[in-house]
Amino acid sequence: MRPYSKRYLVVCTLRIGDVLLTTPVIHAIRLADPTAQIDVMVLRGIEGTLEGNPDINRVIAIPHRAGFFVRLKEILGLWRRYDVALSTVSSDRARWYCFIAGKMSAGLYNTHTAWLSVRLLDKRVLFDDIHTHTVSMGLQVLDLLGIPKFYHVIPPAAGGSFPAELSKGPYAVLHPFPKFSYKMWSQEHWIALIDELARQGIRSVLTGGPAPEEMKYVEQIAKNSGATNLCGALSLAKTADLISRAILFVGPDTGVTHIAAAVGTPTIALFGPSNPVKWGPWPSSYARDESPWHMKGSQQVGNVSLIQGEGDCVPCRGEGCEKNRTSYSKCLDELTVRRVMVEIDRIKAGQSDEI
Repeated sequence: MRPYSKRYLVVCTLRIGDVLLTTPVIHAIRLADPTAQIDVMVLRGIEGTLEGNPDINRVIAIPHRAGFFVRLKEILGLWRRYDVALSTVSSDRARWYCFIAGKMSAGLYNTHTAWLSVRLLDKRVLFDDIHTHTVSMGLQVLDLLGIPKFYHVIPPAAGGSFPAELSKGPYAVLHPFPKFSYKMWSQEHWIALIDELARQGIRSVLTGGPAPEEMKYVEQIAKNSGATNLCGALSLAKTADLISRAILFVGPDTGVTHIAAAVGTPTIALFGPSNPVKWGPWPSSYARDESPWHMKGSQQVGNVSLIQGEGDCVPCRGEGCEKNRTSYSKCLDELTVRRVMVEIDRIKAGQSDEI
């Protein structure tokens, strides 16, 4: 076997969406250096986002909070272990890990980042939180290293068996529960959408994580609609496999919606306060530096349809109308099922034309 040419550590210590949208960076390194060792550092509980990724040698999952001796052990185990450590997120934590682990470090910083934190990076690029997509922002770190870019998001994959009951006719996957309330569409809207799909002979399958609040929310939708409820039953990788066989996916601004876009399934993303230029799902065939999305208006690019709530304030890029994570968002509350069904009918017509 050939020895590894270089050892890379990619640091992404934020949420599922951030980690998933870092996979183009990881794959670009693999293409540029096929014999490299590529390890990825994420927060514990997020590592399922990278399940089945063939580009990665090792996933290092660190606790979000830990005591002094746990962190000291981490530092000693990582100290200058890698030729290159790079971060695709702008955070003090990520910059410190790059400094500790890499003989050379590269990453992002903000205009408000403290002087010392900026100097932790040997090579750096200014983070743009408004006008640059998350995928494109991460790929700018590759420019610092002279590595050609790769634009496609690599979804997790589990393989293996598939629920037999889902082989009986077409189904759509609906993911109703985002992490924060201000990104939510109401239960009543989801139930009405499921009823509309059923009239067209399409079964609805509900997905979600194992958190009690999420499972209760999705169970209420299933109970009042007859949808198949798989909330809490599937890993992220198995969820990706499920979506890959669906005729359609509908979800809010959440990590699973990014996964749906990446597997190539026709994806409808429901957006309210969120900035689509930065966080719109990356279409599976899109390969440009510029964001696929404009700031305002419903749009369709590749396999992704982004339906944006209406209002002069949309997108406010804030945390809902009450400016906190538990807030409601009027623009999403007033986004009608009819608007979603019009887009579904358009997608179905296109699928019929392909047969």
